[in-house]
Parts: sequence; C-alpha cells; structure tokens
Amino acid sequence: MATACARHILVKTAKQAQEIKDKIAKGSDFGQMAKKFSTCPSKKKGGDLGEFKKGQMVKAFDDVVFKKEVLTVHGPVKTRFGYHLIQTIYRN
Repeated sequence: MATACARHILVKTAKQAQEIKDKIAKGSDFGQMAKKFSTCPSKKKGGDLGEFKKGQMVKAFDDVVFKKEVLTVHGPVKTRFGYHLIQTIYRN
C-alpha cells in the first residue's frame, strides 16, 4: 500500500492560498506560514500531517500527494474543507 508524508496549509479562499504560495516562493518558510495562516489543527506542527496511506485523505488531496512532484508546493487545491497548499515530503 502506498504511503506518503505531507504538510499543508488550509485557508478559506483561493486568493489567500495564492498569496501565501507567492510568499513561500519568495523565501517565506512553509512551516511558519502554516502556523500563522492555516485553519487546520496541524498548523501547530507547521502543517505536518505525518505519514498516511493512499485513500485516507479526500481524492483531490490524494491526487496531489500521490501523483505530483515531491517537495514542490502545489495548489491552491480545493476540497470541501477549503483551499490547500500541499507539499509532499516523501512517498513510498
């Protein structure tokens, strides 16, 4: 079974997600941005979701984590929870 480790930042709007992504691209720390802006409880750990199996997250989230480039910040990705910026740390 495929597993991965990822971190994310969850916000209410695509615009806010894009603004945060732009800040990260200019050198802001992903973990610090998660602590400051994310609405997910994982923000306490810099957005770290730990390791999880394929199928444990909603499909749109899984598609990024298990198919897109590792260590790149992807998004905004819309789910029923809001808009995510997702960074896959590793994938098995």
